[in-house]
Amino acid sequence: MNLKIFGILVCIFLLSAICLAEETEYFDWKGSKLYAAKNYTGALTYFDKAVTQDPGYIDAWIHKGDTEKALKDYNGSIQSYNAALQIDGKKVAAWSGITEDYITLKSYANASIAAAKVTEFDNKTKANWLREGNLLQLQGMYNESTAKYDGALALDPQYTDALYKKGLSLMILGSYADAGTLFNQTVTIDPKYKQAYVAKGMAMEAAEKYAEAQQAYDAALQIDPAYAQALIGKMHVLLALKKPQEAMEIFVKL
Repeated sequence: MNLKIFGILVCIFLLSAICLAEETEYFDWKGSKLYAAKNYTGALTYFDKAVTQDPGYIDAWIHKGDTEKALKDYNGSIQSYNAALQIDGKKVAAWSGITEDYITLKSYANASIAAAKVTEFDNKTKANWLREGNLLQLQGMYNESTAKYDGALALDPQYTDALYKKGLSLMILGSYADAGTLFNQTVTIDPKYKQAYVAKGMAMEAAEKYAEAQQAYDAALQIDPAYAQALIGKMHVLLALKKPQEAMEIFVKL
């Protein structure tokens, strides 16, 4: 084969590769447009075309996983994210997608493993720390969860969700005073955080500080007069304060 013919063949090969790459990008782009329009079945068709043509196209695998999640095919979604991780084991979007799939499937142990990978590869995002802490809390791993909430608070000391959730773990561990301090911090930052008032009421009630507990429940009820958890908490406190008639007035309204 002379050099001229060889050169022509090389050019044809390169042009074909470029065309295929452009076509794969088009499939991914088209699928993304359909996904944004909530046409998930149509989107999946294009993502399938993209990964069939180029199995190394990591974005298409992740988009395919997102689409399968939207279609409630959670096992298929996990497989697609795992395909992306075969290409790049540090791809945060894939680990995060797997975490959400396992949460939906209520497989919290597997979700924790995936969430830990998200935090490992992206330790500057407070929401990742919070999610990992929440998953550990769901599994009754309260000491471990507080460490994750501390990670979130190191990034943002005024992160109310982390303050509140850490307070819950401490309360379950019996550290009522420390939990109460965190709930106070939460409502100082966000006076409308009604769950924190109820949690503070529970902590004060557990410490047999019934008057303070009632004040906390009343604060929650000022925000939401129909808040059932606050009403139930206040009813219990009124019984402890030997005020059964007031407690019964709440009970008949529940």
